Amino acid sequence: MKARVFVSLKPTVLDPQGQTISAALRSRGYTAVQDVRQGKVFEIEVDAAADQQKVKEQLDEIAREILANPVIEDYRVEDPK
Repeated sequence: MKARVFVSLKPTVLDPQGQTISAALRSRGYTAVQDVRQGKVFEIEVDAAADQQKVKEQLDEIAREILANPVIEDYRVEDPK
C-alpha cells in the first residue's frame, strides 16, 4: 500500500519558486493564474498487513519529525491505499 505525505510552505512564508512559476505562466498567456505555491509529495510504501492505526500514527510522526520543517511548512498525510 502507498501513503502520500504532502508538504507545503505555510501561507505566511514567501515562496520565490512559486512566484517565478506564476510570473512565467502569466507571461505565456495564462492570465487566469493568480498565484502558485510549490510543495513536495512523498510516496511511502507501507505493509498492507501492518496495524493501520499504528501506520497512521507513524506516518504522522515521520511527516512531523523528518519530512516537514514545522517552522515554515505544513503537512498533510493521505491514508494508505
